[in-house]
Amino acid sequence: MHRTLLPETGFVRLHNIIGNAKANPPIPPLYPVSRSTWWEGVKSGRYPHPVKLGPRITAWRVEDIRSLIEEQSRG
Repeated sequence: MHRTLLPETGFVRLHNIIGNAKANPPIPPLYPVSRSTWWEGVKSGRYPHPVKLGPRITAWRVEDIRSLIEEQSRG
């Protein structure tokens, strides 16, 4: 995993989690799923719930994403 791409604390946006191949430069995924799969997982509780930082800004706590990646690597 690209664990080193995560800051120590704070928040990350969705494109930082699932990646964006069309960005310049491309952003590699930390958790390679589609946008719709991610939101379905959030709704079902499989993935962490986001935090609204503003009316048009949704982000996830770095700690929650680290935990998700660690759970995936364990099996």
